[in-house]
Amino acid sequence: MPMMTRRAFAGSLPLAGLAAAAPAPAIRSIDVFPVRYPVNGYFKFFTKPERQTAFVKVICEDGTFGWGQSVPLPTWSYETLESVTTAFRGYLAPALIGKNPTDLAGAHAAMNKAIAPSFSTGMPIAKAGIDLALHDISGKLAGRSLPELWGRKPLAKVVLSWTVNTKSLAEAEAVLEDGRKRGYKHFNIKVAPDPKFDVELARTVRRFAPECFLWADANGGYDTDTALTVIPKLKDAGVNVLEQPVTANRLSGFAAAKRQGALPIILDEGVVSVTDLEEFHKLGLLDGVAMKPARTAGLLDARLQVEYLERNKLMFLGSGLTDPDIALAAAVALYAAYGLKYPAALNGLQYLAGSFLRSPFQLEDGALATPAKPGLGVEVDEEKVRKAAHD
Repeated sequence: MPMMTRRAFAGSLPLAGLAAAAPAPAIRSIDVFPVRYPVNGYFKFFTKPERQTAFVKVICEDGTFGWGQSVPLPTWSYETLESVTTAFRGYLAPALIGKNPTDLAGAHAAMNKAIAPSFSTGMPIAKAGIDLALHDISGKLAGRSLPELWGRKPLAKVVLSWTVNTKSLAEAEAVLEDGRKRGYKHFNIKVAPDPKFDVELARTVRRFAPECFLWADANGGYDTDTALTVIPKLKDAGVNVLEQPVTANRLSGFAAAKRQGALPIILDEGVVSVTDLEEFHKLGLLDGVAMKPARTAGLLDARLQVEYLERNKLMFLGSGLTDPDIALAAAVALYAAYGLKYPAALNGLQYLAGSFLRSPFQLEDGALATPAKPGLGVEVDEEKVRKAAHD
C-alpha cells in the first residue's frame, strides 16, 4: 500500500469480533450524493454561503449498507466537490466493487492503486468518504460501535472548542459571548497574517476565559521570520498551542519554531499519512498533530497516526473541516475511542445549518455525546439526501 509500511498495519488495528464472524458480503454498489449545507456567519474558508459535501452509500450483496461523507474545502486544500464526485464514480467505486467491505487495508490499497499518491496520499478527502462507509458497514456487521470494534472503551462525550474567527476585536467579544451562551468553555482562534491583531485577539480571549484551553491556528499564514517573532508574544498573551505556523512545505520553518520552544508546534495540513508523520517527527518539526479524519483519507490512517502520537508521547489534538453529520460522527468516534484530552475544534454545529440525520447531533454543555449504536452510530435520512442531491 503506497505511503504506508506493512509493519504499520500488522496487528496494530484490531477489529474485535470480526475474525470469528461469517465471511462479509461483497460490495455491490457505491453511490454518491453531492449536497450543500447553508453556512452561518463568517468563516475564512467559506467564500459562498454554503458548505459542499458528498454523501457516499456503499451497499453489499446482502443489502447491508454503510454511509460515509467527504468534506472537500478547496480554499483549504485542492479537492473540490466536482473532483470528489468524479473520483468516486470514475475511479474509486469501480476499484472496490466485488471487494470485502471489512478488509479496510485492502480497500485503501485498491483506492491508492486507482488514484496514486504524489508526495502523500492522493485525493485523501475523497477516499475518506468511502473509508467511513466501510467502517460503518464493518461495525454494523459486527453489531458494535466503532470504539467497540477497535477494542477500546470510549469517552462518554467529547468536549468541544468554540472557533473565534473575526475581523475586529469588537466582533470577537460578541462571538465569545455567543459561544459561552451555548455552553462552550474553551476557544480556538484563527491567526495570521497580522501578528499585532493576533496577539490582541489572544489577550481578549484569555481575559474572557482565564481557565480555557486556548488554541491558535495560523493555517500556514506566517512566513518563518514573522512566526518566530510572534510565537513568544502569543505565549505571553495566553495561547497554549500553535497550529501550522507556516505553510506545509516550509519544513525549515517548522524546525525553527520547534527549536525555539516557546509554544508546542502542532502540524495539520502537511500530515496526510502516517508516513508523513513519522518523517516529520524524525526531522524534529512538531510537538503534536491536529487530527482530521477527512485529511487522512479516513479513520484507518487516522488511527495509525493517533497510535504513533501515543507511542512517542506527542500531543494529539482533535480538529475537523467544519464537519457535518457523518463526518462529524466519525471524528467524535475517533476522539472518544482514543480518550482525547483536549477540547476538539469541531465547528460544524457552529457554522452549518441543517442536518441529514434522522436524529441530528445535539450540543450538551459544550460537548457531544459519543454515538453508541453499531457502526458510526447515526442514521441518515436517505430520502432527504436524495432530494437535496445534485451534480
